[in-house]
Amino acid sequence: MKTPVRIAAVAGVIALVAIAAYLLPLARWTISLAEWARSAGWIGVALFVVVYVLSTVAALPGSILTLAAGFAYGPVWGLAVASPASVAGATCAFALGRTFLRRWAANLVAKSPRAQALDAAVAREDFKLVLLLRLSPLFPFNVLNYALSLSTVRPSRYVIASAIGMLPGTALYVYLGSLAPAAADLANTGGTSRLGLVAYGVGLMATIAVAIVATRAARRALATALPDSAA
Repeated sequence: MKTPVRIAAVAGVIALVAIAAYLLPLARWTISLAEWARSAGWIGVALFVVVYVLSTVAALPGSILTLAAGFAYGPVWGLAVASPASVAGATCAFALGRTFLRRWAANLVAKSPRAQALDAAVAREDFKLVLLLRLSPLFPFNVLNYALSLSTVRPSRYVIASAIGMLPGTALYVYLGSLAPAAADLANTGGTSRLGLVAYGVGLMATIAVAIVATRAARRALATALPDSAA
């Protein structure tokens, strides 16, 4: 199959997924998926990861699925599922952006002046810049995957820096997702519910504090590392 045909085929699939995301009740379906995954063991985990990767490649927001991971598996196991899934999705998008979807990725990035200014900065300090960009909400997660695929960053550095940089934000969303079933469970435990709610509240505040500190530090570092057009 010739390259233009491949690009057209992949673009068609992504377009169908995007239309479905707009027209269909994905939030309700995501909750249903989380409830099913919680009772399906490893099969549920595998399916959840596949859905997460496909959503990331299609440039759909991953926040709902990250919340669903916390809803389905709790704060600890939810992070153990969501973090590798987000890294796998980001890596697949990066690989496609360098191969079959390079032209499509270039058109996507062309809409963002900030993303266009990344290449020169990443060429100087690729690991540091990828890490800081993942920590900071300066660029949307799914746009950044394709923007970095057009840069000169080495795949190994991209994967490692992304895994570390995305961890605080992923942990926050997973923890938020875990609060709904945790509150329901605590409400059924009688006298111990108040202590449990306090523990969850303290954990939530600590997670938010870590995310805020990491984000602010990344923003300050990016202000000096990136060109003015991006920072």
